[in-house]
Amino acid sequence: MLVRIMAVVLALTTAGTSMSATAATRPRTLVALGDSSAAGPLIPEQIDPVCLRSDHDWPHLLADRLGAALTDVTCSGARIPDLTGRQLGTVPPQFDALRRDTDLVTLAISANDIQLGAAFVTCASPDPATTGPTCREQWGDTFATRIRDTAPQLAAALTEIHRRAPRARVLVVGYLTYWRPGGCYPADPFRPADADYIQTAFDQLMAMMARVARLNGASYVDIRGPSARHDLCEPPPRRWLEGATPASPAYPYHPNATGMAEAALIIAHHAR
Repeated sequence: MLVRIMAVVLALTTAGTSMSATAATRPRTLVALGDSSAAGPLIPEQIDPVCLRSDHDWPHLLADRLGAALTDVTCSGARIPDLTGRQLGTVPPQFDALRRDTDLVTLAISANDIQLGAAFVTCASPDPATTGPTCREQWGDTFATRIRDTAPQLAAALTEIHRRAPRARVLVVGYLTYWRPGGCYPADPFRPADADYIQTAFDQLMAMMARVARLNGASYVDIRGPSARHDLCEPPPRRWLEGATPASPAYPYHPNATGMAEAALIIAHHAR
């Protein structure tokens, strides 16, 4: 009798282990939503000339690490309205990629909604002899106000993701560190106060993203902290993103291939 009982226990244990292993290795479905911080403009190889999407963006590298079936609809220039509308009039709504059986959704978006890129245009000072108003004098509290106004839009987007993909785990991904305190002027064309102003705006944006994620059933992935020692002021081999004059194929002030690979590692830790 004891032998029979042990045989049954062994059979059940073996079956349970086999089922667990199957579940653990089962390919997951991953839908990546968001803007150029995830899409990887100009990083080889570019697989979408409209969205400037790379096959080595962090969604692709993340999917490889997870063994996931990927649907990557990230698109450079994307804003929250583009999740449900046609970007540039031709790019399908990103939310069309969501399915009820989607396992994992990543969302990297909001910087374009507050139009933070405008500060990169107006605040650059490529000539040290040139003087002019600081970034704060030009923009004041504009970005803080826009961040506040964008929060309910991001919350509504997360609600819609949960509705369309009810079983999915949702990860909201932030942005890499651009500058260390004070920047690295004139090697990079933003004076210390201006680099600090723009980085602070990014930090305030990411704090909002983390808060909204927490309040709306999502997890926030911080890539700002881990990238703090790999900002664009670092030598090319150490930097995770590029500045005004890229040293590797990447759009200015965007992640490079190393940054994409490192971001994928960080996000994978949160996705398991």
